[in-house]
Amino acid sequence: SVPTVLVPGWQGNDAGHWQNWLAEQLRGAGREVRIPALPDVDRPHLEPWLRALSESLQGLPEDGFDVLAHSLGAVLWLHHCAAALGTTPRPARVALIAPPSPHSTVAEIAPFLPPPLAVVAVAVLIGGDEDPYCPEGIAEAYGRPLKMATTVVAGGGHLNTAAGFGPWPAALSWCTRDNLAFF
Repeated sequence: SVPTVLVPGWQGNDAGHWQNWLAEQLRGAGREVRIPALPDVDRPHLEPWLRALSESLQGLPEDGFDVLAHSLGAVLWLHHCAAALGTTPRPARVALIAPPSPHSTVAEIAPFLPPPLAVVAVAVLIGGDEDPYCPEGIAEAYGRPLKMATTVVAGGGHLNTAAGFGPWPAALSWCTRDNLAFF
């Protein structure tokens, strides 16, 4: 019954997105799920998003919850880790999924980039090959700088609904196991 925090990205998640499916599956199994209420998801602003994320973590047990952060939500998590420094509880496990390139030129997300690339404890990196938002690939953009093993999903693209990721059993499996490996 470990709580799970799902951190969405820019423009939130459409109804068919894997994070919404995952939240439904976990809640159906009696698990606590928290999703930060990011203000104005169509126009991201770093500081208000950081506050919303910190608020969603309040009261969670130290080393007693999981985080799955997608796209700009993964970048937000990196900023949170750099800013929080012991002021909020530390998760047991973190999955950073399909973060956009730190070198992206998308104007709406520019204030988030480049993210702080400090060591993120107990995290896995997952990205799709041919992700249009991370053309250099997740291993190059994040795996090497963070010195973290990276899982690349063949045919995964941005690991969103457009890439065919509605229900994603691998994410549910990760949430229901104790180990760090995603696949």
